[in-house]
This record gives sequence, structure tokens and C-alpha cells, in this order.
Amino acid sequence: MRTKTLTRRLALQHVVLLPLATALLPAQAAPGKPQVEVWKDPACGCCEDWVLHMEKSGFAVRVNGDGNEAARKRLGIPAALGSCHTASVGGYALEGHVPAKDVQRLLREKPQAIGLAVPGMPVGSPGMDGAVYQGRKDPFDVLLVLPRGGTRIFQSYVKGVAV
Repeated sequence: MRTKTLTRRLALQHVVLLPLATALLPAQAAPGKPQVEVWKDPACGCCEDWVLHMEKSGFAVRVNGDGNEAARKRLGIPAALGSCHTASVGGYALEGHVPAKDVQRLLREKPQAIGLAVPGMPVGSPGMDGAVYQGRKDPFDVLLVLPRGGTRIFQSYVKGVAV
């Protein structure tokens, strides 16, 4: 009798508690997709466009819509490099409209760095390239943020093309 009761109890726990516990766990990346976690202002549309760019490029993205200043500080990105959203992926910080191919390169090369930053919101960068900009593409640099806060150019873009 005890075995039958124990079996029913375990079955009930699996049916009721397992789905609940799974729902409470943080979102996990799909197999083979790097997980990007983003912090942004809830009203920012260009951030949503950048998220779509990252998803189309093979990343699994989780968005936190409660602002990014605390995340930027926690991840070690200097305020002078700030933009409208901050993200993390593979132990690196991302600040602003960093192109997905540069994030893929970062994850492949694994440099000693805090992460990548595209300061400001340059027109023509991913997420800042919608129809409202009528094809305009300003030059911008993707900066590698070094462990002591310095930077160096990781990739430059002119008219939307890496140079």
C-alpha cells in the first residue's frame, strides 16, 4: 500500500510541480544558439529592431524592458560608450547597435575584453536602419572594450559596409 501511495505522489509531483518549476527557470537558448540577454528602455523601438537583427542572425534573445544603465555599469561598460541598450552574450558585454557578425567574431576569437560597443545610435547600424532613415548610412566603429576600460577599433563601417 505504501508503494502505491508513494508512486501516486511522485506522479502527481511530476504532473504539477515539474511544469511549474520549468516555467520559473530563466529562458535557455535553443540548442546551438548563443543566448543574448538585453536590457533596454521599454519604449525604445530601435532596440526591438536590433533584437530582431540578432534573432535573424541565429541568436536566442531574452529582453528585459527595465532600462540599461544598471546593466551597463554591472557589466563594466564605461558610461562614455553608452547607447540605448546593453546586452550580454558568452561572458561579454555588448553596448548599443553592434552588428551580429561582429558578435559572432567576438565569440569565435574570444579576446581578453569586456565586450563590444557602438556608442550613441549611428544611423545605418543594425536597428537604426529602418525605412524612416531613407537608406542613410553614417560611418561608425565597433569598439573592443578592454579590461581596464580602454578601447580599440574592432571593426569600422562606411556606408553600411565593413572596412
